Amino acid sequence: MKEYRVKPGAKVQLKDWSTQPPQKDEAFKEETKRRSAKLGLKLAELQELLWAEHKHRVLVLLQGLDTAGKDSTIRHVFSPINPQGLRVQSFKAPTAPELAHDYLWRVHAQAPANGEIAIFNRSHYEDVLVVRVRGLQPEKVWRRRYRQIADFERLLVEEGTLVLKFFLHIDKDEQKKRLEQRLLEKRKQWKWDPADQRDRGFWDQYAQAYEEALERTGTDEAPWHIVPADKKWWRDYVVSETLVSALEGLAMQYPQSKADLSKIQIV
Repeated sequence: MKEYRVKPGAKVQLKDWSTQPPQKDEAFKEETKRRSAKLGLKLAELQELLWAEHKHRVLVLLQGLDTAGKDSTIRHVFSPINPQGLRVQSFKAPTAPELAHDYLWRVHAQAPANGEIAIFNRSHYEDVLVVRVRGLQPEKVWRRRYRQIADFERLLVEEGTLVLKFFLHIDKDEQKKRLEQRLLEKRKQWKWDPADQRDRGFWDQYAQAYEEALERTGTDEAPWHIVPADKKWWRDYVVSETLVSALEGLAMQYPQSKADLSKIQIV
């Protein structure tokens, strides 16, 4: 999945990144789904090992425009995992107590502990995305946050956290289709938010904000991955493959028992 990784320091123009899988024929789709199922089983094994070793921490950040599929990705990719070692955190508009602190205060408190996988459904990046596009802070404030965010993530990595960041990339026509589904399908109508339609009017501004965020905060320690997300089955595969590969890279091992098991008899 290296082709989806943003090289640190590289210029990012989202129009140059495909939102589609490399192939669209049915055979490729079915084979990809089979591979995703196997990756799910492997991910469950690695998560059990992560929890048992209790040494590493894993932070998965999911960002994307409205309807990009953040909730769906969590449901499909992480469903095989034991909930004991998994936590999902969403970041909505900050509360009054949160606004009384620096913007990273509430984020740091939700970082994963040893043996845990924490998923951020949206994250501290809202403070250089929504804040920027809606003009909630002056430019001199949100612009310095790129450096602060990179430093914050470097701190997490140096203290033992594996940080994986995914931008779920859809095109404007696909977003229109998904928004229309929210209006027409009863089981999806609860998701409708008038803000979705308003933010769609700022599509170009959000694209520009994402491009700069991807450029300024993608590091060797905490890289960004731009995931083609128009097709859910390919999106899930890319995220799963990247996550499994990264976890395998930790070279984890089950800890040895503190007891001498050879002398224990079950009666």
